[in-house]
Amino acid sequence: MIQDIGQKVFNNAFAKARDPLLNDEVFVFKDRDVLSSADGKTAKVSLPEASLFEKDKLQFLFLIDEKAYFLYTGDPLSVRVDGFSYYPVQIFRSDNDRVTCFAGFCAFHLYCWYKVNRYCGQCGSLLEHSKSERALVCSKCGNIIYPKIAPAVIVGVTDGDKIVVTRYKDRPYRGLALIAGFCEFGETPEQTAVREVFEETGLKIKDLEYFGSQPWGMDSNLLIGYFAKIDGDRTIKMDESELSEALWVNREQLESQGSTISLTKTMINHFKKNA
Repeated sequence: MIQDIGQKVFNNAFAKARDPLLNDEVFVFKDRDVLSSADGKTAKVSLPEASLFEKDKLQFLFLIDEKAYFLYTGDPLSVRVDGFSYYPVQIFRSDNDRVTCFAGFCAFHLYCWYKVNRYCGQCGSLLEHSKSERALVCSKCGNIIYPKIAPAVIVGVTDGDKIVVTRYKDRPYRGLALIAGFCEFGETPEQTAVREVFEETGLKIKDLEYFGSQPWGMDSNLLIGYFAKIDGDRTIKMDESELSEALWVNREQLESQGSTISLTKTMINHFKKNA
């Protein structure tokens, strides 16, 4: 999955914050675009080095091994770097280069959080960066805002050698998917799985089994994956407001997923290969 970066070590500890070194790397976001030398298809995604920017416009994000990554806080329209152009942040859904793309997921997560939290929701004052932790604080009323992390579940509903696959109706991603949805307040992830499966397909499930999890910074999510067995009637009653397709597929007919970046693709591949 996207967080699997081999022997590299991701360190998001706020205490590791430091000034940029010349060969540290910088994320420059312009809404849902990012400054890169390539799109990950024709060549590796790569980022401009910190030496090209004014230090006072760089916000420390995290380390991978000894390399630090920073967020550019100035006007992205003013940035001109030879050999670099703006590409959609979807370029991070790539294996080329896996470490940079994982860093991109994490950086975009924080960028979105900073972007929508400029003023205190309690008193309206301008927020400041905490000096002791990764948080935004209001010096007027003391309100503290931490990074937004939205838990969501992904569920592979199975019946022997069959699994329910879906396609979203109104989302950019048009590939195969499994049943998924956000946790509501007061719910456990397991309760969310049962509810989402029923809401999207009309199916009841049993024997819920945890598979794995992953951060998904593109949407500020923490994804939690389960497999479950069908409980009773196999007739799908699809929620047409959410899905364009939902059907049972045999293991041997299941499309092999070319990438293991996402939890969904990893789960589909796992089911296909494990009878």
